[in-house]
Amino acid sequence: MSRLPLIGVTACTKQVGLHLNHIVGDKYVRAVAVGAGGLPLVIPSLGELIDQPTLLASLDGLLFTGSPSNVEPHHYSGPASEPGTPHDPYRDQTTLPLIRDAVAAGIPVLGICRGFQEMNVAFGGTLHQKVHEVAGMMDHREPAEQPVEVQYAARHPLQVQPGGLLAGLGLPDEIQVNSIHGQGVQRLAPGLRVEALAPDGLIEAFSVEGAPSFALGVQFHPEWQVRSNPNYLAIFQAFGEACRKRAGQR
Repeated sequence: MSRLPLIGVTACTKQVGLHLNHIVGDKYVRAVAVGAGGLPLVIPSLGELIDQPTLLASLDGLLFTGSPSNVEPHHYSGPASEPGTPHDPYRDQTTLPLIRDAVAAGIPVLGICRGFQEMNVAFGGTLHQKVHEVAGMMDHREPAEQPVEVQYAARHPLQVQPGGLLAGLGLPDEIQVNSIHGQGVQRLAPGLRVEALAPDGLIEAFSVEGAPSFALGVQFHPEWQVRSNPNYLAIFQAFGEACRKRAGQR
């Protein structure tokens, strides 16, 4: 009897009142359910307290979510962040080793925004901490004072590179994507393949070369209203199909 694939969704930590909480956005768990056709399981950011081999043996896929926080720059030998920059060291301790082990184990992986940046750092890449301050780069941040529908609306074209994972999903040579990030890839990690570029040349999608299963990172947010955008939906459907395949093998 077939079952829904069990897909882990990474959580952030956030102080709510006097207590630390593990949280994940509704849009991510909802996209796993309606876009990938999976059963979302929230993974708390407990670092070394999580028995990763046992966790990975129980999952059919992993979604590394976006977040208001940034990867601490010491993980990629970057300069210290400006005071007040949001960080989540508990999440870093959880996700960075989890990414490497999940890909090596053949577990389908999809990284979004912070998750995309985590994938690059986990495999040895570096990040721009403020893309908008880099000469020649666009301002990729959302209009903060606008309604959420405006913030997540299409902002710029993305050039899908030929011969890659995204092109293989049937995505056209150019798609329109939202843009809700301040950081981005500076140096791409070894073993990652460029899948799509923004007009300013910023890498906004990559895949893991030689990965045993689906392993994709995207800087934009395909989880947003995933069923209303055929290109976003194609990404989640391909991820879900890879998760179902693993579930069948298990």
